[in-house]
Amino acid sequence: MSQPSPFQSEVTLSTSHGDYLIHSLPKLAESGLSGVESLPYSIRVLLEAALRNCDGFIVSEENVRDIANWGPDKAGQVEIPFMPGRVVLQDFTGVPAVVDLAALRAAMVRMGGDPKKINPLVQCDLVIDHSVQVDAFASGMALQQNLDLEFERNQERYQFLKWGQQAFQNFRVVPPATGIVHQVNLEYLANGVLSKPIDCVDGKQSAARIAYPDSLVGTDSHTTMINGLGVVGWGVGGIEAEAVMLGQPIYMLLPEVVGFKLTGQLPEGATATDLVLTATQMLRSHGVVGKFVEYYGPGLDQLSLADRATLANMAPEYGATMGFFPVDAETLRYMERTGRSPETVELVEKYYRAQGMFRTADSPDPRFSSTLTLDMSTVEPSMAGPKRPQDRILLSGMKSQWEQDLAVTFKKTNGIKDSTPGSMASEGGIAVAVEADPGFAGVAVEGTDYALKHGSVVIAAITSCTNTSNPSVMVGAGLLARNAVAKGLSSKPWVKTSLAPGSRVVTDYLDRADLSKSLDALGFNLVGYGCTTCIGNSGPLPAPIADAITKGDLVAAAVLSGNRNFEGRISPHVKANYLASPPLVVAYAIAGTTDIDLSSEPLGQDKQGNDVYLSDIWPTQKEIADTIASSLTPEMFIEQYSKAANGPPEWQAVATSTGDIFEWDDASTYVQEPPFFVEMPAEPPPIDSINGAKCLVSVGDSTTTDHISPAGAIKKDSPAGKFLQENGVPPEDFNSYGSRRGNDRVMTRGTFANIRLRNLLAPGTEGGVTTYLPTGETMSIYDASVKYKQTGTPLVVLAGKEYGTGSSRDWAAKGTYLLGVRAVIAESYERIHRSNLVGMGVLPLQFREGEDRTTLELDGTETFDIRLDDTLKPQQAIEVTATKPNGDQTHFVTTCRIDTPVEVVYYRHGGILHTVLRQLAKG
Repeated sequence: MSQPSPFQSEVTLSTSHGDYLIHSLPKLAESGLSGVESLPYSIRVLLEAALRNCDGFIVSEENVRDIANWGPDKAGQVEIPFMPGRVVLQDFTGVPAVVDLAALRAAMVRMGGDPKKINPLVQCDLVIDHSVQVDAFASGMALQQNLDLEFERNQERYQFLKWGQQAFQNFRVVPPATGIVHQVNLEYLANGVLSKPIDCVDGKQSAARIAYPDSLVGTDSHTTMINGLGVVGWGVGGIEAEAVMLGQPIYMLLPEVVGFKLTGQLPEGATATDLVLTATQMLRSHGVVGKFVEYYGPGLDQLSLADRATLANMAPEYGATMGFFPVDAETLRYMERTGRSPETVELVEKYYRAQGMFRTADSPDPRFSSTLTLDMSTVEPSMAGPKRPQDRILLSGMKSQWEQDLAVTFKKTNGIKDSTPGSMASEGGIAVAVEADPGFAGVAVEGTDYALKHGSVVIAAITSCTNTSNPSVMVGAGLLARNAVAKGLSSKPWVKTSLAPGSRVVTDYLDRADLSKSLDALGFNLVGYGCTTCIGNSGPLPAPIADAITKGDLVAAAVLSGNRNFEGRISPHVKANYLASPPLVVAYAIAGTTDIDLSSEPLGQDKQGNDVYLSDIWPTQKEIADTIASSLTPEMFIEQYSKAANGPPEWQAVATSTGDIFEWDDASTYVQEPPFFVEMPAEPPPIDSINGAKCLVSVGDSTTTDHISPAGAIKKDSPAGKFLQENGVPPEDFNSYGSRRGNDRVMTRGTFANIRLRNLLAPGTEGGVTTYLPTGETMSIYDASVKYKQTGTPLVVLAGKEYGTGSSRDWAAKGTYLLGVRAVIAESYERIHRSNLVGMGVLPLQFREGEDRTTLELDGTETFDIRLDDTLKPQQAIEVTATKPNGDQTHFVTTCRIDTPVEVVYYRHGGILHTVLRQLAKG
């Protein structure tokens, strides 16, 4: 039954295949709420959701009016509920989500309730895409070999997911070797408009179904890719997504919306990747963390939907909640091109036109909180690195920037003889004192006739949904490879090359265009359909390469077409990581080094010994467009996705248990019942002060969720590695942290275990170590946490700016909680991680403007007392007392970053899921 709107906004929308009930925004505007038609399109989607769900309980009339009255002065001031239409998961975050649902069912049984109450109430799709690793490469057998290893390593996880598929309603699993979650969502799962059956409205028969905008949240920060299709959606932590699955709304502050105006069109030689790196740099500089970004302007008509999706995908890199594009004619064309049914396309067009939400070239610009403008004709070929996606480098300046980064960032020299202090400064550069470094002379690689140097590219990966979803850059890479092969060029032998598209359709059109064989000839053989290198699953480097890097302490490089290049993420042996378009990935594989100016220096020589430059082999925009037109058809999408649910034979052969309650296996090293709900009291205790806390970790600016909870390799001498070996798992079968997120024993030991973590409490070290303050011993962070737990000592984390940047990794909060951390005190937080901390009952506090650890002279050796009581309010001032070992005290006031009233409730209960469980147990 559909709830009649108190605003009487229901109207009937007629289509060729039936009538739908919709909640009309134009009719709402007629009721006296003026200005609806000038709202940002993204805000109109939130407004429709509030209007449709307005029941006076979860969503109030005041909520509807607040959203309808959105304006720059109101944004960030009022809390609103949002009930997304569906949830999308990937397996790294999806497995722990399903583990939590299974644990909630077990807890419900212990509390005497009905376990079937724990069930997704909205459609939930889990795409298995994060588990394939690049072990085999540069071989026609690489795809099958990597697939065999994937199933060998992940059998337990896949058995568990198959159990979840049969145990829960509204829960689908897209099997391995199908594609990357965001590309599958863009090409297949998203419909633009959702609908569901209704029986009656206000006691009267009406249309058979209600229609409403497609919307979602996902357990991956790059869920925003779907914004390119005009679908509202963003990444949340697994715990928040689980709450949505269980019927809870997302509570959020009404966001600011930054308008990003696009004009002109991309010039010859520039790609969508160059455009998004330019936009990322601009938006990071502008400051859009926690805000919506909405693209507008005449430039939209010059962008394909795939280009828009590339811009939307990297919203987390510029810090925004979303990077939204409104629905328009290009949206409909894309849906047709990707095989959506005529009925679906018709419904999308008629729905958005009826709602006044269909953008055309004549549509007036919405009003925004602030605006930026980019003339796309000024975009130049670019890269980003060596550690952050917002650090854009013009391709023409790459060589000089590399030399500067080598000296400044990595404190190395590449053989520059004039190292007189001040010699660079006198020319307007930076004076850097560096010691002589043998790495510039090269380190011989055993069994070869070549040596590696600083800047040697050892990984070149065409990877990630950001770019593999875009035919223009994929075809561009194929054409460049074809031209390079024709000139007699080849990839350097020390480069680990790989091609991992986000959809099987990519293989189809590359094959039809006769480009696959050219990519293969350069070593870019198909290695799998999944995230691979972008998520850190780059696989091991050949042993002689890794040994040479280690022996020479070399700053080796990776060039990848991904969205993340954080330190320690791509490979433990690679310190410099650069984001680039797929054609540039191919070019750097040929060059073999970052110490080159591709705009003026030759890539190599042709068969006649003539220099070959990048410009000689770069395809034109017309070549790319013509190739796409002749090789890509809707039938490819229909054919591939019609059999997506089946999966490869290896998936079909996975056997699993059945039943509503999962049978936990104590011997499993992949799936265990987490302790979150074990012995949980029926009522929460009151909020109380945190006294006598010690600092476990103190970190600087831009500490990422990769630093807090790494996804990549498990070192055998780490606490997690020792635990696995003690439980009979040899190092060659460790798999990755990401694959073991269903086991809290592994993940707690892996928290703050990133090899590149720099804990200021253990100066001079790198990795997951700390100082155990009672004795001054240096030990692993996990071992120290165990000692603190034995004495009942609560813990805190001290941090700088942008704490929790990066992936929407719920284990970064779960692991923090399980280590015994009760509060984090940081200068600022990235949106998702702050929310996740609250969702796990960890208190996020923020230093006041102008204060930080340095100004307050906090070195982490203090004992912290945090004054709280049960009257806690959102963003309340919280007093902290830090007592030094000599008894001196520092008193300071922080801002509690529990931002909304409902988050206070979550914190009081110990987390979101604890709150939901108690509610459901009470009926």
